[in-house]
Amino acid sequence: MTAREVHPAPAAGFYYGALGLPLAFVALPLYVYMPAYYAEQFGTSLAALGAVLLFVRIFDAVTDPVMGYVADRLFSVSRRALQLSLGVGCLVLLAGFTGLFFPPLALHEPHTALLAWCALMLMLTYLAYSALTITHQAWAARLKGGDEVQSRWVSWREAATLVGVMLASVLPTVVGMSATAVVLGVALWLGWLALGRAPAPVALDISRAGAAQGAVTHKLSLHYFALPWHGPAFRGLIGVFLVNGIASAIPATLLLFFVNDRLQAAGWEGAFLAIYFACAAASLPVWVKVVSRVGLGASWAAGMTLAVVSFFGAAFLGAGDTTLFLLICAASGFALGADLALPTPLLARVIRTEAMSADAEGAYFGWWNSASKLNLALAAGLVLPMLQWLGYTPGQTDEQGLRSLSLAYAVLPCCLKLVALYTLWLWRRRWDKEH
Repeated sequence: MTAREVHPAPAAGFYYGALGLPLAFVALPLYVYMPAYYAEQFGTSLAALGAVLLFVRIFDAVTDPVMGYVADRLFSVSRRALQLSLGVGCLVLLAGFTGLFFPPLALHEPHTALLAWCALMLMLTYLAYSALTITHQAWAARLKGGDEVQSRWVSWREAATLVGVMLASVLPTVVGMSATAVVLGVALWLGWLALGRAPAPVALDISRAGAAQGAVTHKLSLHYFALPWHGPAFRGLIGVFLVNGIASAIPATLLLFFVNDRLQAAGWEGAFLAIYFACAAASLPVWVKVVSRVGLGASWAAGMTLAVVSFFGAAFLGAGDTTLFLLICAASGFALGADLALPTPLLARVIRTEAMSADAEGAYFGWWNSASKLNLALAAGLVLPMLQWLGYTPGQTDEQGLRSLSLAYAVLPCCLKLVALYTLWLWRRRWDKEH
């Protein structure tokens, strides 16, 4: 591996990763703010919101493999066509995001009309987001290099994503949703321009002889969608990713409720999110160095362990414990860096060694993003109604309801994280045995 391969030029990394910043507006921050926004502004029930989010995320997850097919087609046409298509996707994403937070006044009542509009705008937003994200991820996978090189490309993307997450987490409470939508539009335009100057994506060298000889099929068929599932390494890795992702999605969905009702710290959510994501961004170079010493799998396991150790204490916090929660946000944010920087290079490794056909990165990333969407769908669609069933309602002070909130916010995710850690250990044992 050459020095150039190990150390992608900073300018190239910046141009590639910049689009991650605006895309972050539609990832975690939307899931953090949207349920509370609709509940507080329009009086929508948590159960109804949970049902809408579950439906939309399942729809989103089902369509992601199709978006992967679209990405593979675009890569096979021309860079100009790829760039123009990404520009259209940016415009659609901005329109959906704006419509979601600014529904027409005529739809505010009855709530069924508002929920239908919400579902429509979410589907539009997530379709554009999926197409852009899958193409962006596959772009890096098509740049040459092994585990460490891929970790560096992904780190550039995730660093920009974390900056975007911090902006999107703070802007709504500081300048309001109108200004946030404007910032999103400008950032999408700049990210699109930057990607146009990034290194050109090329086809991966598939190491397996059969895969290398496999002709690319661009037919929208069950065979194309089934390609990734033929490999046991992909099946095992996506299982780890799914369980680990659900563990991370639950606190994201419940954060505002936990801050406002359990901690009694309304107005602090921006500070909590900022330190969480700032520490995640600062940790990315550290995790890349850890990868060079102990490898991707062991590094990800270390990140999961740190997440459990640092986050479990949130279950014992109460009103006024803002300083302790800031420390927990810092430590768990550092652990988040591993979740952001390491799974995708592991997937790129699986593609290099196990891919059933050349030039089918979109198929892999389509399913990968489906799993990510399913994480959030299960978190919102199951945990929000469960909390309501257990007696918790936003704004309440009943101790039983608040205890249920703490258990769902902190204990349940840690238990799932331990399951993911064990599953990763099993996957690594099988990988080491077979490779």
